[in-house]
Amino acid sequence: MKKSYRVKSKIDFNALFKNGASVANRKFVIYHLDREMPHFRVGLSVSKKLGNAVTRNSIKRKIRHVLIRHSWHLQSEDFVVIARKGVEELDYQEVEKNLLHVLKLANLYQEGIHSEKESSIS
Repeated sequence: MKKSYRVKSKIDFNALFKNGASVANRKFVIYHLDREMPHFRVGLSVSKKLGNAVTRNSIKRKIRHVLIRHSWHLQSEDFVVIARKGVEELDYQEVEKNLLHVLKLANLYQEGIHSEKESSIS
């Protein structure tokens, strides 16, 4: 994922947690904040409680893949995806199903949107 699509700084994370709205399901929590950006930016948080580095990186790869695959449906907002306990046991299809569910609850994912975004954000 390109740098322009990532939330990396502590200031941005703190702004999202302090001023953003949160939505959750059993597997993910999302904090989101509307910003004047031409595209979305995402931060990922996977706790050490979910497993070792290999497991955590696997979870983050699955989440990134879902976001890249459905990028043209995502709203232009900043958001943080926090993985909850149990995500480490899910396969890709279950991660996709649960992540899309929580994105729809947060009104970040809308299937009818096909804007002129970059063809590849990876």
